Amino acid sequence: MIEFQDVSVTYRGGVQALRHVDLSVREGEFVVVVGLSGAGKSTLLRALNGLIPATEGSIKVDGTEVVGAGAEELRRIRSRIGMIFQTFNLVHRTSVVNNVLMGRLAGVSAWRSTLGLWPAADREAAMIALERVGIVEKAYVRAANLSGGQQQRVGIARALAQEPSLMLADEPVAALDPVTSRQVMGDLRKINEELGITTLVNLHFLDLAREFGQRLVGLREGEVVFDGDLNDVTDETFRHIYGRAITGDDLLNTDE
Repeated sequence: MIEFQDVSVTYRGGVQALRHVDLSVREGEFVVVVGLSGAGKSTLLRALNGLIPATEGSIKVDGTEVVGAGAEELRRIRSRIGMIFQTFNLVHRTSVVNNVLMGRLAGVSAWRSTLGLWPAADREAAMIALERVGIVEKAYVRAANLSGGQQQRVGIARALAQEPSLMLADEPVAALDPVTSRQVMGDLRKINEELGITTLVNLHFLDLAREFGQRLVGLREGEVVFDGDLNDVTDETFRHIYGRAITGDDLLNTDE
C-alpha cells in the first residue's frame, strides 16, 4: 500500500531529514516508528501525504505517486489519509461533533460546511466515529472542556470520519499520562484490527511500542536502521536504533 523508494528530504539550509529511505508497508499493517528526536519520524509521515515534499525518490500510496503531485492530486491523496497530531489540533471554541465533522470536508460543498448544514450521512458518520472511540456522550460538549485524552480521541474520531484507507499518528500520546496513553494506543490498535486500516504510529516510548506494535521501523539520523517484527526486538535492538543506552526517559513506565 505504501512504497518509499530511495527517498530523501533536505530542508533549507542543507539539513537532511531523510536519507535514501526504502520502505514498503502492506495493506492492513500496524507499524510503529521509533527514533530519537530529530531522527526523521515526523518527516517520514508528512512526506507520505505531501505536507513535506521529498527532494529525491518516489513515494506511492495505493499506487498513486505523491512526489511531484499537483494540488488536485494531493487533495485526493490526503482525502484517503487520516492524520492524528501530538497537539490534537482541535477547534476549541466549537463542539466535539463539529470537530469530527471536519473530517468530512473533502466530500461536502464549502457552503454547506460554512453554514453547518451537514448532510445526515455525514452527521451519522461523525457519531459512529465518536462511538468507536468511546466518547459519543461528549458530542455536544465544547472541545475546550475535554481532558487531553478525550481531545486526542476526538482527533482519532475526526480522522476516522474521513473513512481513510491509511491512518498516520505523529506522537499521539506524547502529551498524555500513562493510563490515557494506553487507552489511546488501544483505540488505534482496535481500529486497525476491526476496520483493517493501515496504520503508522510514531512513538518515543519503547515499552509502549513493544506492547501495541506488530512491526517496528527504527530511524536514526534520517536512515532506516531496523525494520522487523516486534516479537524479535530486544533491548539491544533499541540500543542500535538509538545509538546509545536506553534511559528512563525512553520508557512510559520508568520502573520497567
